Formats: sequence, structure tokens, C-alpha cells
Amino acid sequence: MQNILKKLDASWEKAQLELDFDFINSLLAEDYIWVHNHANTIDDKEAVLERVKRYINDNNKETKSRTSKEVNVIIYDKAAVVSGFTIIDRGPTPITYYFMRTYIEINGKCYLIVNHTMAVPKK
Repeated sequence: MQNILKKLDASWEKAQLELDFDFINSLLAEDYIWVHNHANTIDDKEAVLERVKRYINDNNKETKSRTSKEVNVIIYDKAAVVSGFTIIDRGPTPITYYFMRTYIEINGKCYLIVNHTMAVPKK
């Protein structure tokens, strides 16, 4: 099950990179919340989907890559927490983020319900 969740989480990263609106829409729970750096931005599902639409319409290809590493999975009943680091390259210098995402199973389907990301300061 851990490998399945790691693959699902990698698909989330890929969908963001490729602006796969349909996949993102189907993965996010209706009451999804994404807390960014120090809660400077808190997105719900609608905000995430609007951003993806805007990037598609503007042909925004700013993000060159999204690479996850040190991914861990903790499973509790029908919920799982996936955490690790994602290196996002938008140039000129890649930024490393720590992430913690919670997935839940509802009626046999897995949904992303909570996402927290925090930029890791450079040493």
C-alpha cells in the first residue's frame, strides 16, 4: 500500500507540472485545503483549479521540473500521510519544499484532502 501511495503522490506532482486539470480535479477532495509557507496562502480546491486553468490559458511553462525525494508514508485505517521533499525548478535556482499531504479513502477511491508545503531555507 505504501508504494501505491508513493506512486499516487508522484502522479500529483506530475499533474501539477503538466497542468493536468482533469487528474487534479478528480484527486482533490471537495473540502481540500492547501497551506503554503507560514500560511501566507491557503488554497481550497476551487483556488487550485482556477490557478491550473489560468496557467493553461496563459501557456505558463515556468516550472521546468518537480522532483520528490525522501518520501515517507504513514497509514492509519483509511487515511495516509505522505511526506518528503520536492525540488521545484522554475529558474534561476531550484527551491526545495518540505511537504506533508493527507490522503483519505472514500468509497474505495483515494482523495487528497490536506496539503502543507514549506520552503526549506538555503543553508
